[in-house]
Amino acid sequence: MAIVVEHEKRKQEILQKALDVFIDEGYEDVTFQKIADRCGITRTTLYIYFRNKNEIFLWSIKQLLTGVELAIEEILNDSSNNAETTLRKTLDVVIDAIQENRKLFHVLQIYLIQLEKSGESANDRVNHRVIRIRHVLNHILILGIKNQEFKDLNVRTMNEALYSLVESAIFRVAVLGQKNVDILKDSIRLVIDGFMTDKK
Repeated sequence: MAIVVEHEKRKQEILQKALDVFIDEGYEDVTFQKIADRCGITRTTLYIYFRNKNEIFLWSIKQLLTGVELAIEEILNDSSNNAETTLRKTLDVVIDAIQENRKLFHVLQIYLIQLEKSGESANDRVNHRVIRIRHVLNHILILGIKNQEFKDLNVRTMNEALYSLVESAIFRVAVLGQKNVDILKDSIRLVIDGFMTDKK
């Protein structure tokens, strides 16, 4: 059991350091050797944990999303939150994660462009990674409509409006280099205000 725990701990350390390499060097310029060097291990040792740099990068993205999902789960489990509060807090967590990980999102953008060039669908890859968050938004919206907090609007359209603002935040932060996301948070608040019934 101690060996498994130690293996997992070492893997997490590698992921942390590898993420710094991706941020410093950019996806294209990172090599397995550079990651091994940053971790203070040999390439052979690195192969015990990961097959290639792509696998390491995808694990880094998974870690980010897992952290966001855990924070959202905590909000969902707080019974003192109504649907409106849950939705607002959830989207704040997402936008804050984008802002805090802007360098990673910049690297991710380059990675997705390379995927498209290689013939793979970046859209499919992204949709696969964000499906849980989109389901959570649907769940909150449906609950809000059921509780008559939100207007009886098309849930898919409501979700798309919110998700488009999240994508806009990623674009502005990762591509345009904007560091302040307050205007985006205000835009999300305005959209949510539009969902609210008069019974609020």
